[in-house]
Amino acid sequence: MSFSEEYAHYFDVPPASELELAELTQSGVETDRIGRLREQGLTFAEVGNLVISARTLKHRRARGERLSREETDRLLRVVRVLAFASHVFGEQAKAVRWLRMEDDRLHGRAPLQLLATEAGGRVVEGLLWQIDEGVYA
Repeated sequence: MSFSEEYAHYFDVPPASELELAELTQSGVETDRIGRLREQGLTFAEVGNLVISARTLKHRRARGERLSREETDRLLRVVRVLAFASHVFGEQAKAVRWLRMEDDRLHGRAPLQLLATEAGGRVVEGLLWQIDEGVYA
């Protein structure tokens, strides 16, 4: 999966490079991008726990504001992991199901729970790499 394919669904014109992505993060993205996570199978509560609370999202929309840097960064982390999981499992529904399943390697937590932080996101990406390489099933 190429860099631009990873983000194509979430942005009308996907960033062409990591540098453009960093610049996009600095300026924040429109709040309507949150809805695209819902289209990928995440619940409203999951989006609220991982990216932005429902109350804050409502206020941002009412004021016509963009997501903050931190919120945009969290959104991009979830997008990146969702795209990678979809690649590994071959379809979005299987990817989301795996992300919700408790895993002993994560001390009984679901991978989705770890996506709230960058460090947790890296752990989940590491597990996905292992699955993709056939190390774990």
